[in-house]
Amino acid sequence: MKWHVTLMIFLVVSMALVSAVTAEPSPDTEACLECHRTIHPGIVADWERSRHARTRPVDALEKPEIERRISAASPPESLRDVTVGCAECHTLRAEAHSDTFEHSGYDVHVVVSPADCATCHPEERAQYEDNLMSRAYGNLMENPVYRNLADTINGVQVYHAKENATRLKDPDEATNAVSCLFCHGTRVKVREFITRETDFGDMTLPELEGWPSQGVGRINPDGTRGACTACHTRHGFSIEMARKPHTCSQCHKGPDVPAYKVYDVSKHGNLYSALKQAWDFDAVPWTLGKDVSAPTCATCHVSLTVDSDGLVIAERTHRMNDRLAWRLFGVYSHPHPKSPDTTVLRNRSGLPLPVDLDGKPSPEGLIGAEEQEARRNAMQGVCRSCHGDNWVRTQFERLDRTLETTNAMTRAATEVMASAWEQGLAKGLEHQDSLFNEAIEMKWAEQWLFYANSTRYAAAMMGGDYGVFERGRWDMSLNLQEMIDWLEVAERLQKERQSE
Repeated sequence: MKWHVTLMIFLVVSMALVSAVTAEPSPDTEACLECHRTIHPGIVADWERSRHARTRPVDALEKPEIERRISAASPPESLRDVTVGCAECHTLRAEAHSDTFEHSGYDVHVVVSPADCATCHPEERAQYEDNLMSRAYGNLMENPVYRNLADTINGVQVYHAKENATRLKDPDEATNAVSCLFCHGTRVKVREFITRETDFGDMTLPELEGWPSQGVGRINPDGTRGACTACHTRHGFSIEMARKPHTCSQCHKGPDVPAYKVYDVSKHGNLYSALKQAWDFDAVPWTLGKDVSAPTCATCHVSLTVDSDGLVIAERTHRMNDRLAWRLFGVYSHPHPKSPDTTVLRNRSGLPLPVDLDGKPSPEGLIGAEEQEARRNAMQGVCRSCHGDNWVRTQFERLDRTLETTNAMTRAATEVMASAWEQGLAKGLEHQDSLFNEAIEMKWAEQWLFYANSTRYAAAMMGGDYGVFERGRWDMSLNLQEMIDWLEVAERLQKERQSE
């Protein structure tokens, strides 16, 4: 009996050793590493620690379906016997990339896109393509209202003393790239190919416009949208990193979308801070109560989670709004858009917004009550893995009430601004003027962009005090009163001028 056990152990160890030996980079990747270990040691070290460097796609497919990190039915022939390395990503679909250049006998492109990652992760890519984040560039830069807001923020004000007024110069690309487009993503294009002298001789390389960028809605040189590296930072592409809230905090810190700040002061954030050292952020699937005992952003919005019996609580999704009935961000909170391309939305006034300025939702383009209920149930399913039904139901009732009250406070601020327009004290839409270039209008924007949004996020994520005194209900009340005071002073000055 003992020799049978010994033989079995020998076979298992032998198979493991064979697997370890065969899980090697391709000769093409080895050629890349030969030079880049010297030029970019940090990049190479990150990759060598990654799962890509240790695993062949064929090995990943041998796992039970629920444990897989790969969604392709089968890898291409070129990836059957090698790990995923430099050449496997940076020479893939070379003809589709306008940034492809000849390099040491290879056709190499700089920007690896979601379409490249889809070779092994097609399901994740398809879901992300249908996600608001993938459209973040266009939803900002191709929406006249939000583009005007961005231009007002990023543009340079030039003061003219005779008029006692400023004129706005449009922001340049570099300014946009380090501000709004840092998160939304830039449009990456090849400006030209230039020859540079390097330690390895003269090389002709692409000069990229809009680079660097890891924005979630980046437009890539192959025409695709998005950057997987926004969450799975290159060249480690870690699922652990994507599951930790610091990754989301890169863009969701506020004050317009203060999700991370709210999370940080919530009970969930407290648990994460105190207990994270004992959690397993790399397990697939993620077992709630065993691998993690309080939610992170990914637990609620992305990850495949199961209970202790292996039963699925929530399916993995890279369409981050699958569990969201409401969109908290905006002039008013509203049902989620049907399409990730929000530029197609039109309110009753013809503006590219999901609601009218009086708070009425757009008649088309937003999900209906049935879909809202399905998404609400999906999110509540995650909540119920740790909380009782009464707790969950009451929490969502509080959120619903917060959406009502913040919308009401935004409506009041809108009416004050509209009164200023009607009296000619500010120039509004009827004058074909900006919504954001006068003091009363900027305070209106603050009402919903900062204070109402903060209050909504605090209620949704149990952030408590953040939604009161940080940038919440106190600020909404104060801001509204300041708008009323501004209007009163402006009316008085107007009457004095008319009586002269």
